[in-house]
Amino acid sequence: MDHAPGFLKLVNEARPYVKELTLEQARARLAANPRATLVDVREDSEWLAGHAVQAVHLGKGILERDLERKFPDPSHEIIMYCGGGYRSVLTCAVAHKMGYRNVHSLIGGWKGIVKSDWPTQKGE
Repeated sequence: MDHAPGFLKLVNEARPYVKELTLEQARARLAANPRATLVDVREDSEWLAGHAVQAVHLGKGILERDLERKFPDPSHEIIMYCGGGYRSVLTCAVAHKMGYRNVHSLIGGWKGIVKSDWPTQKGE
């Protein structure tokens, strides 16, 4: 996808403040911490078309509204992914501003998940 310059500027400004994980690092963290949560921040239609099996859905459009309800403990480990790793940088930056300190963005996002043969499913 060809991203707009303004969008890329926002992502690049947020990126230094966001912890990013490779797929291998994310798998290791999820295996080591059973409380860690993989969060899909894509749109509803993207989620329904396919998502990681163990992921929960919290779309970018409602993240600020629902993050504290879904994860009341700001120390909860959260690994966010989007389509390619851009929107999840922004959602991690927002979560950080909300007091969450153990959030990570998955490098490569959904595209990387699919290429790596991570278990996926369609629908809810």
